[in-house]
Amino acid sequence: MMEQIRSAMLAPTARKASPRFNLSQLAGLCGIEKGSLSHRLSKGDLPAGKLNDTGTRREFDLSEARAWIREYRHANLRPEGAEAITISVGNFKGGVSKTTTAVTLAQGLSLLGHRVLVIDTDPQGSLTTLFGILPDTEVSEEDTILPLAMGSETSIRYAIRPTYWDGIDLVAAAPVLFGAEFALPARQTQEPGFEFWRVLDLGIDDVRGEYDAIIIDTPPSLSYTTINAFMASNGIIMPLPPNALDFASAAQFWSLFSDLTTELLSKRGLDKEFDFIHVLLARVDSADASSNVVRQWIGQTYAEKVLPVEIPKTAVIGVTAAEFGTVYDVAKYDGSAKTFKRARDAYDSFVSYIEGSMRGVWAKQGSATGGGVLNGSTPSGKRPGKGTKQ
Repeated sequence: MMEQIRSAMLAPTARKASPRFNLSQLAGLCGIEKGSLSHRLSKGDLPAGKLNDTGTRREFDLSEARAWIREYRHANLRPEGAEAITISVGNFKGGVSKTTTAVTLAQGLSLLGHRVLVIDTDPQGSLTTLFGILPDTEVSEEDTILPLAMGSETSIRYAIRPTYWDGIDLVAAAPVLFGAEFALPARQTQEPGFEFWRVLDLGIDDVRGEYDAIIIDTPPSLSYTTINAFMASNGIIMPLPPNALDFASAAQFWSLFSDLTTELLSKRGLDKEFDFIHVLLARVDSADASSNVVRQWIGQTYAEKVLPVEIPKTAVIGVTAAEFGTVYDVAKYDGSAKTFKRARDAYDSFVSYIEGSMRGVWAKQGSATGGGVLNGSTPSGKRPGKGTKQ
């Protein structure tokens, strides 16, 4: 049934296709005027795109658009010698837009010129599905992080695959990934000195210099893979709808995670600090009066950790998800243009804030190495904060 649904939704190719951009859209992504873009086209040093079928306008595919974006936003990209910023998206509960947040963040960052690796650590494979890949039939054990968890691989490079979206690579997930929940504790008891919580952290070391961001989608539980994701990350994003049950669940999440890290790290004389923790208000229903009360709770609890942007609960989000997509996949929305703009603007703002956090970490990497990272060199090639992770 899933194969039939996908074939219908993604007809005629049964595969997802990335969007195309006209001159105005590309100029907006580059942050320049349309006239400036047209003038630069005449120089011929950047992709010229192609005329559409009717010959009425020039269009650029995603890879061509990203070449332009990287040219005009080069000052905002990862400094030479710096490393990817690793971000985990997590929450105790399902249905809080966790996977949608991870995918839209990856797409949004790529549209700002960044190169992104997305790692799906949830055996349900919802993120993998959003990339147009069916976990049950198109993902094998060797495509997931399971060989890393089992110890047969030490670098995640073996599992990285390209996606339909230029600038985003994927490590997929499938139900077989449940095996990691047995493999990791087994190795902890059988291998002297083994630290189950650092498997993913060490596994991505090999590729940190090849991406600007590594985004990890986690299971809706405090599992062994979730712990690995958090321990590998510079920052955490928690999507949190403003309702009482989700708020209570989030409080339990942080309490349990704090107890766990105390047991795993503090008693061993180790430490773990995050460069940023962001709480994202998601699925916000402006017509729900009770959500205003919970908003106040969230603000009082998380204070400056709450991002100053809200993701609205709109028909756009539901429609795009039903079609295996996000707001960034939409070429033309059939519903209200105002509603679509509200959803797209919210995600654009969210992505912009996260890019700001990433640049803050890169600046910190530079100061930790005496300015070496920002000037293009990393003394001894050692990652800042190795072991204690800053």
